[in-house]
Amino acid sequence: MSSVPAQRTSSPLRNRLLAAMSKADLALLQPNMRHVDLPLRYEMEEPNRRIETVYFLEAGIASVVAVQADNTQIEVGLIGREGMTGIAVVLGGDQSPHATYIQSAGEGLRISAKELRKAMDASETLRNLLLKFVQAFTVQTAHTAIANARAKIDQRLARWILMAHDRLGADTLSLTHEFLALMLGVRRAGVTESLQSLKRQKLIDTGRNKIMVLSRKGIERMARESYGIPEKEYRRLIG
Repeated sequence: MSSVPAQRTSSPLRNRLLAAMSKADLALLQPNMRHVDLPLRYEMEEPNRRIETVYFLEAGIASVVAVQADNTQIEVGLIGREGMTGIAVVLGGDQSPHATYIQSAGEGLRISAKELRKAMDASETLRNLLLKFVQAFTVQTAHTAIANARAKIDQRLARWILMAHDRLGADTLSLTHEFLALMLGVRRAGVTESLQSLKRQKLIDTGRNKIMVLSRKGIERMARESYGIPEKEYRRLIG
């Protein structure tokens, strides 16, 4: 098992986690990776079903969603080009009680869970990097819980817009009011009111199923302490 640090790849990889890997670690994955389009609502993981495939997103957003017995859903995590699905696989498991599906269409690279496990077994540095992402993602989910418990809807919406903006790398976000209500665990009327509040402050503009970011700094001020710590943790761990 290799534990010697190696030179990082200089390839223009769009997934930040893959770009952070050494050339040797990336070479363990690339022969078994395939490009895939990720349309809206594409299911990547189903609750309590064996995870057969892991995805490294290059564009778009995937939501990790907790599903209750009455089919009530609320987002607990967000994954974009900074990371990967298959957290349970990295941790040695093979399934999760959560659903993971695409909420903003994009594309990425997929690899079978079996091949990912083989690569992690072959390289300690690869395993350690993926575990660092798991840690960063865990911090994100913890702060989602804090925001849901303590922050007002305006703050939570601002936080979510910032997280989507980080991952999409564009000022126009394709999102419906229904989706935002589901992700934030609030009524659609509450989302509409909060969007209008941000619009009146000239922080965003809205169109049909779209949010346009006008003032990133202003949205950060609105989000206050609910945004920033998970992002700082990601930079500390992965760069």
